[in-house]
Amino acid sequence: MPAESAAGPDERTEVRAAVRQAVSVSIATGLYGISFGALSVVAGLSLPQTMVLSLLMFSGGSQFALLGVVASGGTSAAAVTTAGLLGLRNTLYGAQLSPLLALHGWRRVLAAHVTIDESTAVATAQRSRAAFRAGFWWTGVGIFVVWNLLTLVGALAGDAMGDPKAWGLDAAAGAAFLALLWPRLASRVMQLTAALAVVVAVALLPFVPPGVPVLAAAAVAIVVGQVVRQPRQPVTVTEYVPDGAAPPSPAPSPEAPPATARPTDPAGPADRPTDPVDPSAPVDPSAPTATTDRTEEP
Repeated sequence: MPAESAAGPDERTEVRAAVRQAVSVSIATGLYGISFGALSVVAGLSLPQTMVLSLLMFSGGSQFALLGVVASGGTSAAAVTTAGLLGLRNTLYGAQLSPLLALHGWRRVLAAHVTIDESTAVATAQRSRAAFRAGFWWTGVGIFVVWNLLTLVGALAGDAMGDPKAWGLDAAAGAAFLALLWPRLASRVMQLTAALAVVVAVALLPFVPPGVPVLAAAAVAIVVGQVVRQPRQPVTVTEYVPDGAAPPSPAPSPEAPPATARPTDPAGPADRPTDPVDPSAPVDPSAPTATTDRTEEP
């Protein structure tokens, strides 16, 4: 990155740590691609269909949801709807990542394609902007490459692999997510949010289509965030300033001299032209005289 040369040593250390984390997550998640390739062929999809689905959809949860509907004899409409419901979560990720990535043109399209659970999790776990971007790109592109290569391996192996769950590959993605989530559960609020999300997702799992429990768990996190967010400081009467008005002057200290009265105050200083003149006072010939013509007043 061109800006990396101007970064300090702490920021470069954070970038390297983000890259290491991204590589480990990419390998752990990409290994599960073998399972998808094998299950896709067993469900009746051909090798080209499997690879096109993996390359273009590239959302592991949606891909497995589609396979589940196809393997159970569901219609194409049901498969697409189920996969689409589960993929809606990526739109929430995009809204969170877009302001920090600040991309345009083809880079924005590429970033949208690799905006998945893992790339979002690794990116948002970083503290600096450079580490954020490094974590996102290394995770997204790394998983895309490893996932599709191993999907090809799994599809070619097919039935020779047997049940992919016997290899323990179904636990790889969950273990990677748990490793990312665990350090962020330090506060009671985060622990409560995670617990409520798990309870809601597990309770809905037997009754709703795939994808809905994930959206419901995300809704729980949003509600908790709104309830426990930092309240705004109340504005007192003395701090209120109407639109277009000048800010109020600070209160005078006990040692300060008394403030001059306003021009409309009758008890104000008697140095205005409209103030009455003391007849007994001596007249200074050089002093300007005040006019009494009321027509000259504005």
